[in-house]
Amino acid sequence: MPDYAAPLEKLILQFKKLPGIGAKSAQRLAFDVLRRGPAEARELVDAILEVSERMGCCSVCNNITDVDPCLYCSDVSRDAHLLCVVEQPQNILAVEKTRQYRGYYHVLLGSISPLKGIGPDQLRLKNLIERLKAGTVTEVIAATNPTTEGEATAVYLAKLLKPLGVMVSRIALGLPVGSDLEYADEVTMLKAMEGRRVM
Repeated sequence: MPDYAAPLEKLILQFKKLPGIGAKSAQRLAFDVLRRGPAEARELVDAILEVSERMGCCSVCNNITDVDPCLYCSDVSRDAHLLCVVEQPQNILAVEKTRQYRGYYHVLLGSISPLKGIGPDQLRLKNLIERLKAGTVTEVIAATNPTTEGEATAVYLAKLLKPLGVMVSRIALGLPVGSDLEYADEVTMLKAMEGRRVM
């Protein structure tokens, strides 16, 4: 027999599917929604549906966006010679927080992880190579996470892209090993970008 009424139990189960939400957190969130009432619950549902229906990937860089191309790709004031490659869309914000990087981005939507069955073919590399063939980019910055998977991805990028005549650099490891870029503070991310090295 379930601990709660069926609708509440269903909501708890849905919250538990979210990353980082355990049973206790899911219960707290469900009860908070219940306390707020129908009007606020509808606002939450509408926001979730709007994100689900209106957001997609930028056709140029694979960033999450509601316009195509995304705001970064359509910004002509950016330095077209620099291309920063990141694993996930949220990593762009970590780089942008430095207020120093003014190039463009490319999102791989993952990293090489043989244990998870993710190889180079599962990453967004095809449109990256197409972008580089235009000949405008002179440096690609591998800003992948400082993890085993991120490092493997950076090394693969260097081997793949160097024959195309671009310099490939890696952000400095001023970031804690095993962490994600999205949690880096501005100063740490700035030092990591300044201390990047050629691969």
